Amino acid sequence: RLGILIVRHLKRLERVILGYLEVCDGPEEEARLGILKTLQCTIEHAWPRMPCRLPVLLKALLKMIWDVHTDQGSTPEPVKAALLQGATECLILLDRCSEGQVKILLEGVYSSCEENCVRECIRKVQENT
Repeated sequence: RLGILIVRHLKRLERVILGYLEVCDGPEEEARLGILKTLQCTIEHAWPRMPCRLPVLLKALLKMIWDVHTDQGSTPEPVKAALLQGATECLILLDRCSEGQVKILLEGVYSSCEENCVRECIRKVQENT
């Protein structure tokens, strides 16, 4: 709703987003799914300010992807798939606003990662133009 005016609150919003991405909130993962949508909207509206936040957001998204992949809890597969899709979309948006920096940073992760689920998310980002 704020549009570009969100930049006034980016520092505080970033802390909130990072906090929600770190914590599993039960089988339906409503909070994490909601915060991924919030992050997508934030990136779309405040894209000129995202490159400086890239290291922190990239690390948080990759950690969340790994956590979702390794989760042995009661989270259903469709919810896991939605979380992975949301995180991948955020990575694609970050890559677009950082002029390809995400793809460059993910090359090393892709080559050293052996988990197919995580590699698939990274592959989608790398193939997106």
